[in-house]
Amino acid sequence: MILLCGIPSESPLAMVAAALDAMGAGYRMLNQRKVADYAIAWQIDGGHVDGTLRLENETHRLADIDGVYVRLMDDRLLPELQDEPENSPARRHARAFHEALYRWLELAPGRIVNRSEPQGSNGSKPYQAQLIAQYGFDIPETLITNDPARVQDFQKQHGALIYKSISGVRSIVHQLTEPDMERLEHIRWCPVQFQALIPGIDMRVHVIGAEVFATEIISDRLDYRYARRNGGSASLRAADLPSDLAARCIAVTRGLGLAFAGIDLRLTPDGRVVCFEVNPCPAFSFYEANTEQPIAEAVARYLAGA
Repeated sequence: MILLCGIPSESPLAMVAAALDAMGAGYRMLNQRKVADYAIAWQIDGGHVDGTLRLENETHRLADIDGVYVRLMDDRLLPELQDEPENSPARRHARAFHEALYRWLELAPGRIVNRSEPQGSNGSKPYQAQLIAQYGFDIPETLITNDPARVQDFQKQHGALIYKSISGVRSIVHQLTEPDMERLEHIRWCPVQFQALIPGIDMRVHVIGAEVFATEIISDRLDYRYARRNGGSASLRAADLPSDLAARCIAVTRGLGLAFAGIDLRLTPDGRVVCFEVNPCPAFSFYEANTEQPIAEAVARYLAGA
């Protein structure tokens, strides 16, 4: 059986569900918004993990679940709990259920897309960059500091700079401008990540199992994800990767312990392949909607073991 975990209306989850329907593959939806009606219990016996999962009026053996797609939101932010006091029975139940579910997902055999522990590298982009470099990708020259003088020296050395989040929290990439330099003293309160601005063509590569889908992006904005929202343009098209680069994308995905990843690359005019990040929970729907690449179908096939 296949289990889809999250909010059913969220685009990636809905698209994978539709792909499974088209395949005729059986699945069940774990809708977080119905957590009050769910229960899970599991144990380890003789090296095997088993137990039960109750979804409203249905009860399933955990041993019968061999594919799970995980798109869970923070249960503390569920709309059904917004008016609940911090330590209410409803909040305690939701937290206990999610804790038990996440722990089972770490131990369960089968195809889990993706487990939590391997996603941890994305919680620190500088740490993940060191892992990425082991797979033959270039990584940007980077400075993390709360010292304005170091930033000024770094700019003199590398020219144009960008700054962005250090953590796994999504942020908009900005170029460091003169007005930014005038307020540089503010970084003394919190270290900031600066990187050399790298020219080239953006490429988003989705890897699911052994399948690779590359999308080339041409945009007039530094961060193409927000280009259209800010009055700019972003053109996406399906692209073919050289076989050695596709193999490297598969290798880094597997090396980070992931079944599914969204890899952000930039191909430079001098032939380098720079990798910015490996996203362990990619919202692929934006790319599929713009290119018609069958990414959801590939996720469904992987979950079904096809």
